[in-house]
Amino acid sequence: MNTAPENENPAEKSSQAGFSGGIDPGKARLMRLATYASVAVAMTLIIIKAWAWVMSDSIALLSSLVDSILDALASVVNLIAVPHALEPADDEHRFGHGKVESLASLAQAAFIGGSAVFLVFQAAERFIHPQPVGHGELGILVMFASMALTLVLVLFQHHVVKKTGSVAVSTDSLHYRSDLLVNAGVILALVAVTVFDWRVVDPLVAVLVALYILHGAWKIFRQSYDMLMDREFPIEDRNRISEIVLAHGDVHGLHDLRTRSSGINSFIQLHVELEGGMPLLKAHEIADELENWIGEAFPGADVIIHQDPLGIAEDHPHTI
Repeated sequence: MNTAPENENPAEKSSQAGFSGGIDPGKARLMRLATYASVAVAMTLIIIKAWAWVMSDSIALLSSLVDSILDALASVVNLIAVPHALEPADDEHRFGHGKVESLASLAQAAFIGGSAVFLVFQAAERFIHPQPVGHGELGILVMFASMALTLVLVLFQHHVVKKTGSVAVSTDSLHYRSDLLVNAGVILALVAVTVFDWRVVDPLVAVLVALYILHGAWKIFRQSYDMLMDREFPIEDRNRISEIVLAHGDVHGLHDLRTRSSGINSFIQLHVELEGGMPLLKAHEIADELENWIGEAFPGADVIIHQDPLGIAEDHPHTI
């Protein structure tokens, strides 16, 4: 049994980011604002890149345009999904609607993967039939403007994710972070073709962009799949929960620790072992203390604690 002082909260000893599970008005406002900003930026990028592509006929610039179109579609999906995910729990959805974010992210992964395949086919055709690029200087200026606008959005999204932990906004931000590299590659391709007439660089950059986009789609899919399948918290967070519980002077052990996330909501449940002769009221008070301690380390988490009498044998297939 741990000999830590009974009423000392170990969660107060160190800062702990944990999983952000509460949905307060401030977080909801930030998430909605991030989705509106994303859609506005995406539409602006589509317009200026489409104009530059028509003028230049660059396959590398087309790859950037396609990426922006899919970013816009993904942002629209978020615009629909985020308000629904922020709805409170109801009689039919007692755990809330947070997994809507993961479903939206899966749709985005499909969009991104589709764009990668499309670009590979377009680049292959340009490898076979190389073509000159016109108005390369215009394309370069447009791409620099796109990078500046994208950077401002990414910085804002990073702030929102840090404050809310939103999976949908984080996924959306991944698209635009990849756009920064995509735009840089397109600029290099336009310079190579315009200045040195290296036409093969144009489709080559498009293929590299497609592969990068495909890699991002896989990462988004894995993150969304893990959340939909109720993947456990990282081992560091699970160990932190165990440390908090075992620091209580009346707790002899714990087992069946189960954790999962649903959007920005998190759920923690476990069994604690207490003295068999302990009054029920005392056991209830201990559980309340532990829930408060865990809640301070993992703000907004839904914590459920079951009390077991010490010495009672149980089958614990998920023992920590």
